[in-house]
Amino acid sequence: MFKEILENVRKASPLIHNITNYVTVNDCANILLACGASPIMADDWEEVEEITSICGGLNINIGTLNQRIICSMILAGKKSNELDHPVILDPVGAGASKLRTETSGKLLDQVKLTVVRGNISEIRTLALGKGTTKGVDADIADRITEENIDNAVRFAKDFSGKIKAVVAITGAIDIVADSEKAYIIRNGHPMMSKITGTGCMLTAMTAAYLVANRGCSLEATAAATCAMGLCGELALDRLSKNDGNSTYRNYIIDEVFNLDGEKLEKGAKYEVR
Repeated sequence: MFKEILENVRKASPLIHNITNYVTVNDCANILLACGASPIMADDWEEVEEITSICGGLNINIGTLNQRIICSMILAGKKSNELDHPVILDPVGAGASKLRTETSGKLLDQVKLTVVRGNISEIRTLALGKGTTKGVDADIADRITEENIDNAVRFAKDFSGKIKAVVAITGAIDIVADSEKAYIIRNGHPMMSKITGTGCMLTAMTAAYLVANRGCSLEATAAATCAMGLCGELALDRLSKNDGNSTYRNYIIDEVFNLDGEKLEKGAKYEVR
């Protein structure tokens, strides 16, 4: 199944509109190119509706917010809804500030989302309307572990049912869920947390997987999540003793570029509940 999902992205080469943060914008562009898609970045309110109209999907990332961009996100989101385009939200740092938390809530209220992807603290903030996120990293008390995985799966399914969107919670263990079904994914490596932007890159890549695989948002999101984690594993194997996180980031992008369906099917580590 994941093989076909990946191959559909290569065949379709979807154009993705990204309203994302300036810390990782170049990495998001490159990961989209690597997975077989094409990126376009536009965040001014005077053009976002026009730009999103020529794209297949929209990636919204709140990592570096200001009032102008918030307006642009809502305009682009509503235009995407009008055109029936997939929309994915990455609520970076939700819970760390009032602006981030309120903006996430506003986007949930005003834009029909296909997927929401974040760490457990960010997703809990969206679900509860408040949170304890420390920066853009998950609060240590909120980490998903083997001991609390059942509760985390129930939470993800319940929240998905509430917002009528796929919920992707990423961390050491990933959960991708709709209201009835959850993928528990164990691909990846802790070294990925030493790179700024692996989550942002995953969100951008997920947008491409969604556009190329309409009608199976849950599976497309799970496939993208497995792909990113697997490429983190493969990239780690390439590191020499003198390499660091900058080289590792480049290797991850290279592995995404070289990933094929058979390699993904063989390397994906997941269970379904």
